[in-house]
Amino acid sequence: MSQSGFEHHDHTVCISGALTAAETYCRERKLKLTPVRRRVLELLLNDHKALGAYDILAVISSEGLGSQPPVAYRALDFLVTHGFVHKIENRNAYTACTHSGNEHTPAFLICTSCESVVEAHTDPTQGQIDQIAKQAGFTVQKSTIEIEGICPNCVETPAA
Repeated sequence: MSQSGFEHHDHTVCISGALTAAETYCRERKLKLTPVRRRVLELLLNDHKALGAYDILAVISSEGLGSQPPVAYRALDFLVTHGFVHKIENRNAYTACTHSGNEHTPAFLICTSCESVVEAHTDPTQGQIDQIAKQAGFTVQKSTIEIEGICPNCVETPAA
């Protein structure tokens, strides 16, 4: 068992479902899910954490899939472009998309203690962001929200 949304779940089902969806998506669009792209996606699906390109490169290099940074960056670029992976800007790292195949605007909850990353769905045309943008005469097309804090698993239980 692993965690999703800070709750426990059968992570093998999570991984296999995401890989099957990626394979189907690529096959239907005549795209190549190369061994390197597939392995990078697997690495990002293994934990609900963000990994940097060099962390990924270290693993794929040790597995004989490429040792130069462009190998990792090309795979990540493909995976981001096709919605399988998101970039966590403030960490300069990447995390697997938990809503792949669906048009969505993510909000990331990032635990500063255990480094877990949970992706939540948001709507940029609702709420305070949209109100602020409208006041400035700005139309929101896309937004990404990254929120740092402590997850429920890392919060200390208050003394009784």
